[in-house]
Amino acid sequence: MSAFKTIALIGRYHSADVATALAALGGYLRKQGRAVLVEKETAATNAVSGFPTADYEEIGKSADLVVVQGGDGSMLNAARNLAGHDVPLIGVNQGRLGFMTDIASPRMLDAMAEILAGRHAIEERTMLATEVRRGSVVTLATLALNDAVVNKGSVGRLIEFVVNIDGEFVYDLRADGLIVATPTGSTAYALSSDGPIMQPGVPGFALVPICPHTLSNRPIMVSDRSVIEISLKRAIDARLHFDGQLQCDLQEGDRVVVRRAKHTIKFVHPPGYSYFTMLREKLHWSEVL
Repeated sequence: MSAFKTIALIGRYHSADVATALAALGGYLRKQGRAVLVEKETAATNAVSGFPTADYEEIGKSADLVVVQGGDGSMLNAARNLAGHDVPLIGVNQGRLGFMTDIASPRMLDAMAEILAGRHAIEERTMLATEVRRGSVVTLATLALNDAVVNKGSVGRLIEFVVNIDGEFVYDLRADGLIVATPTGSTAYALSSDGPIMQPGVPGFALVPICPHTLSNRPIMVSDRSVIEISLKRAIDARLHFDGQLQCDLQEGDRVVVRRAKHTIKFVHPPGYSYFTMLREKLHWSEVL
């Protein structure tokens, strides 16, 4: 038997497709002699019954593996909530593009059989730790797997900010915003802003300006051991997002400090997984036009 004896199931909320898949997977895992937990909100919003429920803290302490049903957003939410617990995640794609959800829904049970038999790979992914400092006070501290994004709000005016890396001035930028992306996040918002695609194991972060006023401001990569500080110089309606979720409004003078988090997240990949094959399929490379 593999090391995955207790398996937790997490899914996108309010989804009939996810509810059906969770029930099928939970029943299959029980037949394989595994203990099954379902995340409390997933069970409540999808009317999944017949399995013990647990919150994220309990899942982090008890589960040997977490299976996430949904899309990349569901994986991101699970990763943030389980950071620090060292429990690996695997995703079943019930969404659309799915750069992080390796298993196609029709292959769910076949892939799980392989994983339970010990045929899988485990990969660590870097996370971001970000603080907002207002004067001497830290007003927000949080984690992200994909990216931390400083951008303009609803007013629509450019914001201006100063970027320092390891205490050294890099540039004064007027733009719609700036994305600080991990390798995992390089295929998210940063990709649509012409940022580089990075293999997950690359020890770096990408700084990707969003619609910079000066076209010579290009994306750059820095070591993931760097400390990145973004100081708001002019910001009528600036905001801060992590993994696509609004976290807080920013004020002029605020400093957003981004560094590598001490925690990583682990992804389980089924047999035959290839990062470049995934990119070819998702981005439609090599198609005959």
